Amino acid sequence: MSAAPLLLAENLSRYYGRHRAIEAFSLRLNVGEVLGLLGPNGAGKTTTLNLLSGGLAPSGGRVEIDGIDLLERPLQAKQRLGYLPENPPLYDDLSIDEYLRYCARLHGLRRAEVPEAMKRAKQRTALDKAGRALIGTLSKGFRQRVGIAQALIHQPPLIILDEPTVGLDPLQIKEIRALISELRNEHAVILSTHILAEVQTVCDRVCILDRGRPVYSDSLARLAAFANTWRVTFSNPPDAHTLGRVAGISGVRSLGEGRFLLQAKTDAGSADALVQAACMNGWKLRELCLQQDSLEQIFLRVLHADGQEEATA
Repeated sequence: MSAAPLLLAENLSRYYGRHRAIEAFSLRLNVGEVLGLLGPNGAGKTTTLNLLSGGLAPSGGRVEIDGIDLLERPLQAKQRLGYLPENPPLYDDLSIDEYLRYCARLHGLRRAEVPEAMKRAKQRTALDKAGRALIGTLSKGFRQRVGIAQALIHQPPLIILDEPTVGLDPLQIKEIRALISELRNEHAVILSTHILAEVQTVCDRVCILDRGRPVYSDSLARLAAFANTWRVTFSNPPDAHTLGRVAGISGVRSLGEGRFLLQAKTDAGSADALVQAACMNGWKLRELCLQQDSLEQIFLRVLHADGQEEATA
């Protein structure tokens, strides 16, 4: 029997009256994994993070962190997570050291543990020489670092970061991404972002939300399968339904005039099956070309596919 996940979310939902903010969201996450939470504006990313961190009560479903039910034992569960919201909860009139000391005590660290915890958090976020600086005088990049430091200071196994690189310059973005990659050694990380390159750089898994519902949740490697698109042309084309029944083909999009885009495996078996079906049925295959799409194109295709399903539901 497999070990229990660090984070377990089952069938989470949140409604405001009749409005669906999030529905049917489930997730299992373990230490060593970095999950990228993606979606267009209004898709439900921030609501999902609030549900997972205990900032918002669900309308249905449940969350466990390290085996502790977040709704039944919120204080104990929240001790096992660190959270950086999109707007870090900073106090401009405190120095970095004063603020981190305050956060450490809020997280329940004993007074004797605080100096070492502060030292460790500042080293990991490159703030070790800036402890006396007033937060109100810091640049956007340094403010983000302080926000991440407060999320790390009690060494929680689960870390949630909401848009941690928004407004940063390229060098700062590189530094934050390197930190996130390092965190996977000791933590599980959920990263909400709209920057697709960031997902490719630091994430192992991806969850895509659209209009409050998850439309994809799996590894980046499996998401790459959406990039495997065959462009085919027939002189005597079949209908899309018939074409979709060929072995290895998981999706068909008609472009008209005998041309199709096919979602399929890239192995030789899929191509062989398509060629064989074309010969047996007299489709007169004229073109068979594999094209690789970018993550941005895949992302848009997944959202488009979900929209088509809702439109025909």
